[in-house]
Amino acid sequence: MSDTAVPDSPAMRILLVGAGGVGDAIAKIAARRGFFEQLTVTDYDPARAERTVAWIEEKHGPQGDRFATDRIDASDPADVARVAREHRATHVMNAVEPKFVPTIFRGALDAGAHYLDMAMSLSEPHPTDPYSETGVKLGDDQFAQSADWETADRLALVGMGVEPGLSDVFARYASDELFEEIDELGTRDGANLVVRDETGAEVFAPSFSIWTTIEECLNPPVVFERDRGWYTTPPFSEPEVFEFPDGIGPVECVNVEHEEVLLMPRWLDAKRVTFKYGLGDEFIGVLKTLHLLGLDSTEPLRVRSASGPGSTSGSVEVAPRDVIAAALPDPATIGPRMTGKTCAGVFVTGRGVDGAHRATYLYHVADNEWTMREYGSQCVVWQTALNPVIALELLATGVWSGTGVLGPEAFEAAPYLELMARPVSEGGYGQAWGLEERA
Repeated sequence: MSDTAVPDSPAMRILLVGAGGVGDAIAKIAARRGFFEQLTVTDYDPARAERTVAWIEEKHGPQGDRFATDRIDASDPADVARVAREHRATHVMNAVEPKFVPTIFRGALDAGAHYLDMAMSLSEPHPTDPYSETGVKLGDDQFAQSADWETADRLALVGMGVEPGLSDVFARYASDELFEEIDELGTRDGANLVVRDETGAEVFAPSFSIWTTIEECLNPPVVFERDRGWYTTPPFSEPEVFEFPDGIGPVECVNVEHEEVLLMPRWLDAKRVTFKYGLGDEFIGVLKTLHLLGLDSTEPLRVRSASGPGSTSGSVEVAPRDVIAAALPDPATIGPRMTGKTCAGVFVTGRGVDGAHRATYLYHVADNEWTMREYGSQCVVWQTALNPVIALELLATGVWSGTGVLGPEAFEAAPYLELMARPVSEGGYGQAWGLEERA
């Protein structure tokens, strides 16, 4: 891929909140584009932000003031607003854990900036019937504030990662271009990734934030049906073996709570919407054990020091889920020990524009060897990071525009997919996407 920036209108100023795996990859991908005036990489630990910018300058040469760094407290909306104002940010890009969505969302609005994220405000299960009825759904808190964003003439583009994000773009494209009537929009995610230790033995090392993974996989999955609305099922329900392309092969996928199911029905007409994730027996077993032991909890526990029973001297309050996250390898660091590919896509069934039955899988595959070689980022976080950068470019050039709280399916999909697939030499991202017809 060429290192030449694309010369567009340099008016956008981006505040990137978070320099972990995905935030780091966002900055690295954006470094090869020219649609923004400045991108400020921020993190609670400023050394992480500085490390990202140092990599960019080593790879691409001095950047002048196109990249900056700063410290930010994502849990404090006032601090988010302060940093955004100081850097004159036009867009706040949220690249941290979804538990920080409310504060970054508020801070961006208070600063008068537009906002993007890749995961939406968290859900709360139904208090008495969690495996049948929905409680507070993913994104409900954000959509409830849409009028505030409309009044401020600002856009909050939510769920603009890979899943949600690219999957929703695929769904909109299928609805616009390929199908007359849709029976099901089924997001299907699978991979053949393997992580090995120094001895070559395969190890348990999730390729994405374990905090987010626990949240998604142990909450009641949501399904949408036109005649029933949104409802929930038990975790890991409705297993099916799905054949993934590009050599990945068959992977068993199960229902998982995910934003697509909450986003797609707001804009697209389908009889059913589902999300299924290829977890594997080992991963499901680990998650079930964490839940059985209460180690998936976000409620802090007081852990005593060795001073003796009843003593609070030297004790600390810590959430069990945060302990699990600290004990596992950082997903941003496992790339050199990972092999394989990851695939994100939407399987659409229904009646095609010719009136005949149609079953089509629209997808994108990322190869870890390539993403590590080109960006020093493992493929799962890189694939997630690619899509908000494309969206930001479409916003910067005026191809996409809007106000209020909107999902990816609110925007025309064809320009997005064209820019994504166009060769780098012609100003695109050089990322081919696939369309596979099935029986």
